[in-house]
Amino acid sequence: MAERPGLTPSQTVGPFLHLALADPALRHPVAPDDPDAVTVGGTVVDGAGAPVPDALIETWQAGGPFARCPTGPDGRWDVRTVKPPGVPTRDGTPQAPHLVVSIFARGLLDRLVTRVYFGDEESANAADPTLDVVGPQRRDLLVAPLVGSREYRLDIRLQGADESVFFAI
Repeated sequence: MAERPGLTPSQTVGPFLHLALADPALRHPVAPDDPDAVTVGGTVVDGAGAPVPDALIETWQAGGPFARCPTGPDGRWDVRTVKPPGVPTRDGTPQAPHLVVSIFARGLLDRLVTRVYFGDEESANAADPTLDVVGPQRRDLLVAPLVGSREYRLDIRLQGADESVFFAI
């Protein structure tokens, strides 16, 4: 069978990304004394529940800063950002405030994409079309509870029965 020109074979996205792209300024793009600053973080674990010490997490949001954080030896990650506003979908349906999260890790052929919704946005979350599609049984895998005065926690599970919700984009 002849090879198709222009195609590149798949390679995993790690393990070097957590070193090559770890810019400390991107981890906390919002000053700690900013009155709108919030911290969002958690732990990245593999299918066996072991921490993933060399993953890279990126967060994106409407109208706000981009953040990037490598995981530590214990799989922990956190970014300091601002809570984004709710934005409409293409058809105008309101969405709850959320961060779009990309996960890069060894063994993955492409990044994984998920969302982090804020646990103290109950009304907005109840009406969010994406959370509605995910359904009540998996919704908690996307909603980060408030664990401090301005801190939210959402663990990311790469495999297993309680695997995080990932989106095909």
